[in-house]
Amino acid sequence: MNNPYLPLQARIDKVIMETEDRNIKSFELSFLNKKDEENFQFVPGPFAELSIPGKGEAPFGIASSPTEKGMLKFSINRTGLFTEAIHNLEEGAIIGVRGPLGNHYPVEAFENKNVVIVSGGFAFTTLRSLTKYMIHDDNRSKYKNITVIYGARSPGLLLYKDELREWEKRDDIDLHVTVDAGDDDWKGKVGFVPAITKEVAPSAEDTYVIVCGPPIMIKFTIPVLQELGFPPERIILSLEMRMKCGIGMCGRCNIGSEYVCKDGPVFTLAQLSQMPDEY
Repeated sequence: MNNPYLPLQARIDKVIMETEDRNIKSFELSFLNKKDEENFQFVPGPFAELSIPGKGEAPFGIASSPTEKGMLKFSINRTGLFTEAIHNLEEGAIIGVRGPLGNHYPVEAFENKNVVIVSGGFAFTTLRSLTKYMIHDDNRSKYKNITVIYGARSPGLLLYKDELREWEKRDDIDLHVTVDAGDDDWKGKVGFVPAITKEVAPSAEDTYVIVCGPPIMIKFTIPVLQELGFPPERIILSLEMRMKCGIGMCGRCNIGSEYVCKDGPVFTLAQLSQMPDEY
């Protein structure tokens, strides 16, 4: 990206309603300029700023995997004026994309290791990217056991339901989907993510664990992981909620000397323990 302030133009090719409350939609984009697509290189974990002229811009984690060529995916929760404006856009509309921004999950360090992914609710976006990347035919042999623990408040609030069903059928991924409260049709696990993580009890031996979710979920999941024996340097978190301008200029994302937009959003628990207790 030559000018970090200048958005690239992309077209909305597909809009998917993800949740029954109609508050989360996924948008699949393609760049108008083929060169922009070629230059938009990333590894799972970063985010991008999406913009609408006259409405503003906001940061969103990249939900697509770099293995999904020709498509850039964002799952957006309707929470305010700007996200409402995005939700009102239809297929064919043009939107600005500024990025990729921030660092990424250390996929090189994961090679020849076991990987555990723990996520709750809307935060599953960049972890969808990571999961899709690791289970892709070109990459699956690089990683040992892959365990995914994902939860939502109710079955209707789970993201990527079709993909979850596909992953359940695979024998090379150990998937545990849970909800806080089920309904008459729900046949899966019921329980909070920290409790299910303790119940599943993934081995900490030769394993990295990536956690992304609501702060309250993270707060109660970390002690479970520590109890299971995961060292802080192999517990990886994403501070997406701290993202602001994306390039460290506004200063609103800093924690101590670190700028989450530039130095993050991905940090190990060991790194976070050296920062002021603000996250």
